Amino acid sequence: MSKLPDCFTPFSQAIDTDELPARFTFPFYYEPHPLCILAAKALQQHLETQTDWQHNFGLTGELQGAIGKMFGVLLVQTAQGEVGYLAAFSGKLAEQNHWPRFVPPVFDMLAKDAFFKAENQQINQLNQQLLLQEQHPQIAKLTAELNELAAKAEVALATQRQRMSAGRERRKAQRLELAAQLTASPPTVTLEEKAHIEAMLSQQSVNEKAQLRHLKHDWDVQQQAVSQALAQLIATRDNLRLERKQLSAALQHKLFEQYRFLNILGAEKSLNSLFKDTVDLTPPAGAGECAAPKLLQYAFKHRLKPLAMAEFWWGAPPKSAIRQHKQFYPACLRKCQPILKHMLEGLAVDDNPLRINPAAEKPLEIVYQDDALAIVNKPAELLSVPGKEITDSVYLRMQQTFPEATGPLIVHRLDMSTSGIMVIALTKASHKQLQKQFIQRRITKRYVALLEGSPKALLQGQREGNISLPLRGDLDDRPRQLVCPQWGKAAHTHWELKEIDAHTGNTRVYLYPHTGRTHQLRVHCAHHEGLDAPIVGDDLYGKRAERLHLHADLLAFTHPLTGLPMQFQVDPAF
Repeated sequence: MSKLPDCFTPFSQAIDTDELPARFTFPFYYEPHPLCILAAKALQQHLETQTDWQHNFGLTGELQGAIGKMFGVLLVQTAQGEVGYLAAFSGKLAEQNHWPRFVPPVFDMLAKDAFFKAENQQINQLNQQLLLQEQHPQIAKLTAELNELAAKAEVALATQRQRMSAGRERRKAQRLELAAQLTASPPTVTLEEKAHIEAMLSQQSVNEKAQLRHLKHDWDVQQQAVSQALAQLIATRDNLRLERKQLSAALQHKLFEQYRFLNILGAEKSLNSLFKDTVDLTPPAGAGECAAPKLLQYAFKHRLKPLAMAEFWWGAPPKSAIRQHKQFYPACLRKCQPILKHMLEGLAVDDNPLRINPAAEKPLEIVYQDDALAIVNKPAELLSVPGKEITDSVYLRMQQTFPEATGPLIVHRLDMSTSGIMVIALTKASHKQLQKQFIQRRITKRYVALLEGSPKALLQGQREGNISLPLRGDLDDRPRQLVCPQWGKAAHTHWELKEIDAHTGNTRVYLYPHTGRTHQLRVHCAHHEGLDAPIVGDDLYGKRAERLHLHADLLAFTHPLTGLPMQFQVDPAF
């Protein structure tokens, strides 16, 4: 019997091989296979009991310096038919790339004989030179001196211009006086005397302008001497910056070329080639270090057949993204999609569920309609407007229902997974008026949501409150959103307790969004600085279920034609 690969872990209990998956996991949207859940639990038990290394995951209350981490398990089968699993962590663990039980990195840049350390040391030395140059005392001294000379020059030149202005006024008065003297009866000045005096006045003007030029020249000379000395220091600094940039780019390209990924067909591609046709053009930081590529690479190198995969978060939640301890998550899109697209070639993979229209058979109920607008109750999983893969939407169905209308025009949207009330404008005039009400926030919107367990605010005695967490898109993993105080857009939500389910312990709340950011209510509920309780069925920020338990149940506004107040309320189906 051939020796099993070092990182192959057999199951400690008997498994039913009849239940092996027929197709490999679609890594960007999946429900973990039962055997992957079993493998993940075994790995989690190992993480709780191992003593080989120490890493602060933030699980013991020590959040200072805590770094949670994604772990992955890959269900594999040997050539002899034995089923087991591989385990991996994203990035480094306890500052190391290699630990027992875990697969190695695709390329170990920290290896003793790797070029990275030596060339990175060269860049570090350059960084030290650059730091010294940036902190060169003469730069600050000369900059201050140049600013002082500029300020003094400005005062001196302004003073000279004031003198010139006063001189002009004085000469103007003298010329008027000469004219009066010449026209007096009898004249008190002769034409020859007037011409002589005017020549003197003109010469005064010429002299003052010359004085301004000389003064400006003198100050320019002083500033130029300081400026040239400063420019030499800055040029040295900028040259060091350019050299560092070029060396870093060359090292990065060389490093990315060492990350070479296999697939089951035996084809191999580098990170550079995999990302050259993407929006980024070059691999983003951390590409190739995620758990999924490391797992597949090891499997292909050791002739193991990949069967299914799952990744979970281990540790305290990060500040921005929503991650829950032991919760399963899909692979990230920006860093992993180009790599996994290549690595999964030749494997039978589950279909992308995001290309399947889950609302195809769901009716769109019209709650109310008149000549100006319609009120609809959007079912969960129906798009508000056509998407890239699926065109079926509220917009398309309204066009088909009201073909003679000068609309229909979408005034606002609901997330695909959210059900509830939407107002549809049937004329351009009503669209303009309704849109104005939304922009001016004169519309009342209320949502009802079912949360997992009890929000921490309830444990603190609150029955209502406000959440203000700024949001922006997750560039690495769209459409997920991040909480980002620095770059996020303001997002405000008011919440009220409705009831607590005595049987399940889940909590029903009313949510009133005062802003309309993407996934605002979902993030404000799930984030640990919000309610810290994901909405039931939230496949992005919590756990999947039969649907997202979020429903827009109330909408109040002013009718765009009659000016009368209107209010609509529809109970959720959950």
